[in-house]
Amino acid sequence: MICTSIQHKDLQQILDLLPELEMAEIRLDRCALEEADIEQLFSQSDVPLIATCRLEEESQAPELLELAIRSGAKYVDLEMEAPAAVGRRIREACREWGTVLIRSHHDFQATPPLPVLQSLLERARSFGGEVVKIVTTATSAADNTTIAQLYQNADPGTLVAFCMGEKGRPSRLEALKQGAPFTYACLSEDDATAPGQWTTRALREAVYGTYRFIQAGPLPMPASKSFAQRAIVAAALAQGTSTLSGYTPCGDNESALAVARALGATVERAGDRVVITGIDAQPGCLDLDEIHTGESGFLTRFVVPVLSALSEKPVRVTGEKTLLQRPLTDAHDIMAAYGVRLYPEGANNRKQDCYLPLKVAGPLIPGRSDVSGKGGSQLISGLLAALPLMADKSVVYVHEPRSIPYLFITVDVLKKFGIRIGSEMEGGEDFLETQDWSLCTGINFRIKGGQRYQAADFAIEADWSGAAPFLAAGAIFGDVEVSGLDTRSLQADISIMDVLMEAGASMSQLDGADGPIHIKRAPLSPFHTDLNNCPDLFPVVAVLAAFCPGESHILGVERLRHKESDRAAAIEQALTQMGVPVHTEEDEMVIEGMGLTQRLATGKLLKGGHFVSHADHRMVMALKLASLGADSPVVIDDTACVSKSFPTFNELFEKL
Repeated sequence: MICTSIQHKDLQQILDLLPELEMAEIRLDRCALEEADIEQLFSQSDVPLIATCRLEEESQAPELLELAIRSGAKYVDLEMEAPAAVGRRIREACREWGTVLIRSHHDFQATPPLPVLQSLLERARSFGGEVVKIVTTATSAADNTTIAQLYQNADPGTLVAFCMGEKGRPSRLEALKQGAPFTYACLSEDDATAPGQWTTRALREAVYGTYRFIQAGPLPMPASKSFAQRAIVAAALAQGTSTLSGYTPCGDNESALAVARALGATVERAGDRVVITGIDAQPGCLDLDEIHTGESGFLTRFVVPVLSALSEKPVRVTGEKTLLQRPLTDAHDIMAAYGVRLYPEGANNRKQDCYLPLKVAGPLIPGRSDVSGKGGSQLISGLLAALPLMADKSVVYVHEPRSIPYLFITVDVLKKFGIRIGSEMEGGEDFLETQDWSLCTGINFRIKGGQRYQAADFAIEADWSGAAPFLAAGAIFGDVEVSGLDTRSLQADISIMDVLMEAGASMSQLDGADGPIHIKRAPLSPFHTDLNNCPDLFPVVAVLAAFCPGESHILGVERLRHKESDRAAAIEQALTQMGVPVHTEEDEMVIEGMGLTQRLATGKLLKGGHFVSHADHRMVMALKLASLGADSPVVIDDTACVSKSFPTFNELFEKL
């Protein structure tokens, strides 16, 4: 990225400049800023800011840098020559407040030999530099070659090295080509902070040419189908009339409404409101031969236990499209634990993995059973919905749980409709200390029998899954604002915020937990993340990794094998076709990325062409995201399949 050095400005002048800049260095020793100004500037700016203050020019430098850190500076630049006590003080403050520490060295006389520069690089790392900045003075063109050799010994995105002076001018652009997270420019030649600096405008033209960064918002997100489908079925089972607000149609949500009608509920739609009069569900109340669940894997697994609880005769469950090729992993064993038999049709069905169509034969027998969560949460969510209707109490113990947030979404939605379920999570010492759900080894659900669903007014949350491509687009390609999301949500895919923050994106939210989320491009870094609890994020996160310099590691590959497509294979195929190095090691995908600025500076954008979506809505979203950083159009064979979860996705994406 291009970082514009700012000096000799007051607060208002800086604030007026920032909207036109992608990144800025604030010279605290040369700007007319009071302490209150520093607090305001670094706490309110969405533009990534570097705070720096030369020690020899300002005795208050450590205090000013600490103030900038506490106020939200993304980076702070401290000279390697700073006293050890100051270095420790600033380093500790950066750790506490999450600021990236740059340790810098400037040689205003010459460019030392390469061994000396390499020694400086190692010394800066030992001093805590997450990013190392080494700037020398070029006395000949050969010095530019010498400084560029430093990048051979640095991890991508962790070194900024170039030469000052007119002879060093080319090295500032070369730094970006070598993988520097940013290089420095000035507002005008008269306001340069070092000799040989390019103006921001000239450097933009040299690096970006005609490439246009995106800017869009606020973009409204659709209803979460995770909440909508659960609420629709719960309302259909309830006694009385429920009103669901915030509904937006999509293929899976419409299938849930069709299931509600098939169960005997009445359904009326008016704008974003759905009014459902339920059937007052009780064991044996259904007289149903067949039910169709569309293409929704969740809906299928959710209603199987419900049908076994409510029908005294077998019920045939059918589906369509990709759902017919997706196995109901471990369904036989999980349902048999509560006395239910499944009779799949077709010769290809095996004991562990049965396919639709199939017949569900109850009755569901309450009691205690241990079930595996390794195959996912959806069938277990169905048990949580069905067992409260039975006469006696039940216990569901889930070992090796996956998609844990979705189980608690189920508990939360059922609670709104009068169903109470107790739960206890288990894990080792690490889990007890951190409460990190990925460390949970088991969940005990305690369910009282004889409960009945009660009508409720229910507001459906906006969808974090659908928001993920737009948030990632802002982080990689420009500036995006998304509206309607709740940062207190139980949705598993809210984890996209954690991934983006670890990668270094610039994010802010105003007006409380449900206010618009603003995400802006910033220097990105490789990341390690576990998506076992949120597998729908995997395609978008994989594309994000392609634009993070270095190796990113993403866990959760095995959760992708039986989605709408074999998503793991589809992701690997698409990224390989685009020229991104990627490989899979058991449950981990490793992606070697390169920052967007380096791709633009070196002409190494992703390769366009014709791509296969495998009729998978999540793959379409990921391919659309990748198209923003491709060297030619990305043509997708089937984009209509996004209607499964987000019918307006393509239209909204065009607004970028």
